[in-house]
Amino acid sequence: MSLQEIRDTAPRREVPRYHPHQPVGGSIIDAQGKEIPITEDMIQRACRELENSCVQRSR
Repeated sequence: MSLQEIRDTAPRREVPRYHPHQPVGGSIIDAQGKEIPITEDMIQRACRELENSCVQRSR
């Protein structure tokens, strides 16, 4: 079963939306040791990149 088939058959859930730049909890530490809050925008971008890498591998 492909990722697209799984996505098409998966039940849809309502996901709460946050302001894209509002911290959603948690942080990362950059190379200089600075704490950077994780935002909704960062999570969405990471999910898109992961999905794109899975689709490219399945071809």
